[in-house]
This record gives sequence, structure tokens and C-alpha cells, in this order.
Amino acid sequence: MAAAITFGLARMREEYGERRDFLPSLVADLEKRGALVHLEFGYGTGLGLTEEDYLKHAPGARFVSNQEVFKQQNVLVLRCPSNENLRMMEPGACLISMLHYPTRPQRVEILRNLEIEAVSLDSLKDDSGRRLIENLRSVAWNGLEAGFQVLHRSYPSPGLGSPKRTAIHATVLGVGEVGIHAVQAASRYGNPKLWQTLASRGTPGVQVTAVDYDLTGQEDVMREILVRTDVLVDATQRRDTSKVVISNQWVGWLPEHAVIVDLSVDPYICEHEPFQVKAIEGIPQGNLDQYVFKPDDPAYGQIPDCVSNQNRRYVVSCYSWPGIHPKQCMKLYGAQIRPVLRSITDRGGIQNVNPHGRYFERAIGRAMLSQWISELPGQGSIKPEQEDKG
Repeated sequence: MAAAITFGLARMREEYGERRDFLPSLVADLEKRGALVHLEFGYGTGLGLTEEDYLKHAPGARFVSNQEVFKQQNVLVLRCPSNENLRMMEPGACLISMLHYPTRPQRVEILRNLEIEAVSLDSLKDDSGRRLIENLRSVAWNGLEAGFQVLHRSYPSPGLGSPKRTAIHATVLGVGEVGIHAVQAASRYGNPKLWQTLASRGTPGVQVTAVDYDLTGQEDVMREILVRTDVLVDATQRRDTSKVVISNQWVGWLPEHAVIVDLSVDPYICEHEPFQVKAIEGIPQGNLDQYVFKPDDPAYGQIPDCVSNQNRRYVVSCYSWPGIHPKQCMKLYGAQIRPVLRSITDRGGIQNVNPHGRYFERAIGRAMLSQWISELPGQGSIKPEQEDKG
């Protein structure tokens, strides 16, 4: 009888506010498929769950050390682990995580050097190119909810909630999947209940302007838009992340009370040229510990010198917007990833998945690191494809 396929479920340590772990129902499903599941000590505690909660659903699960989790055949964790954790993995093991191959060339190189196979959750797509593991609606709604909370404090007299004010102007950069959700979220203050309350008072709503790349390069047009923008939303998907969409000079055209909502959350990478920069130049990078920044926030002083941040506004930015509401987020991710994990367990491991087989096997094949590397030009060196994560 073949040995059971093993999974290690690791906790995330990126920041204190990161509380997301997969729920007991997913662990139970893995066990039912014949997998032996190892959970890191403390798994689920950020969601108010205990070991008993997991063992009630999956009696065969084991709670083990961080090091033992990373020794399993498959390691499942939503966000990419640290390099230190990656080095604990065995050659040939499989990492299942949000890896963002195109914009993380150094990460790809590390995984390849360690001989680790990987399945990038953000690269799992169906035959038509639609992402299978995504929470883009929460990216937009959580980000806009935070943005309008800040605008409530920064908006001048008579105040955001007053029926005497004029309409709020929101500008959304990008009309892809995130941008579409952002348009609706912005029109409703990121909070349907608040929208209904203000509407019942006769308070003017939000006028949303959506612009794409064929308009953002028109300086005169953009200046006219930005000078009256109360909320500026970055929902861009740039192919070249070395080029800004809104320069810091243009940021200075925004009203003093304006709030910038960073949904794309591209990092600054200024160690080597071409530099990777945010679409809106000179704004801080946030996370679950801090995602609200005032114009005088010390975080502005930590922005790399490769960009200008002379003009500053209120900013909300979070690398993991869905994590603002963690249990709701993991319930969705668990439902989406369940058939993917079933395909891996039913095949007896990633090495047996047929990239040309059934529906989910084909999706897994597209998301495998080995497949992605094989399709790179030259197949020899890892170069950034300069395409944003969805």
C-alpha cells in the first residue's frame, strides 16, 4: 500500500495583523482524500480556532513545529513563506501559495535553485484564462471602505455625510477585473449600508470616472480630472512596472483632502535597474498592521530614493486587502482551492498531475513553476515579465 501523501499547513508571519489560516473544513476534506495533514502549532488561533476545532473535523491531523511543517511533500500557505522557511523544504517538494511569478523574478530563482516545485494560486486559470483562486471583489470593497473612512475624516466642511455638500468625485485607474469591482464599490462608499443611509438623507452620491491606459497619458485631460478628484484608486494592471501612471508631480494636483486607494499594491524594487515602482509615484506600501497613512506619516520617509514623494496625500494601501475580514476570506479561498487539492491528492502528488488531463489538472499545469519556467524566452535566465498580479 502506498504511503499517504502529506501536507504541511504553515502559519503566516508577515505581520501581526495577518490572521488568515485555512478552516477546519478544508483540512477535513484533505484527510478524507487520504492525505496526512500536519498543522503548525497555533494554526487557526488568529481566527479564534483551537486544535480541538480542527481535530473534531479531521481526527488524523497532527500539530507540529514550523520546521516539520516545511518538511512535508506539499506545503500549503496563502502567502509566500520567507526564504528561511523555503530552505527547510525538501528538493522535489511542492509549495502551494500565492507566488506571483511574473513580478517576483527573485522568488522564482530561489525556488528553482532549491529544486522546489510550486503551484502559484494566482496563476491557476481555466481554459479561457479566468482565475480560479481570487477574491478581487474583497480587494476593491475592503480598500474602498478603508478609503472612504479616511475621507470621512479629511473631507472639509460641511462634511462627507452632509446633504449640503456637492457630489464626491472618485477616479478609478484601470478597468480590469479589480477596476470593475472598484467602480461599483466607489459608487457606494465601499459600504452598502453607509450608501443607503446617506442616500436616505438626500446626501449627493459619488460620481465615478474610470480611465484606462489610453487616457492616463494625456496630461491635460488627467489634470482636469485629478484637480477635482476626492478619491483616486489604483486598480491598474501594467505590463511595464518600471513606469508610473501618475507621477508625483501629478499627485500634487489632487485636493489636499484627497485619499489615494492603492489596490494594486505593487512593491518598490530599487536594487537594480529597471526599477519596479508603484503606478502612483511616491505613496507608501501598507500591510495588515498599517494600511492608513497621513501625509506626515513617517512611512513616507522609508520610500526608496528611486522615486519622488515630495507631494503627499492621505493613502490607504494594504498588500492583503482580503485579509481585513479574514474568516470570510478563508471561507471563499477554501471553497475555491478544494477541487485543486483534490486533484493533487487523487493523483498521488504533483509529479503525477497531467497538464493535458482533466479540467483542474490543466489549470494546475498552467500554474506549476516548472511549466512557467519552461515557457520563458531562452529558458535559461529568469527575467521579470512585468505583469501585475490580478
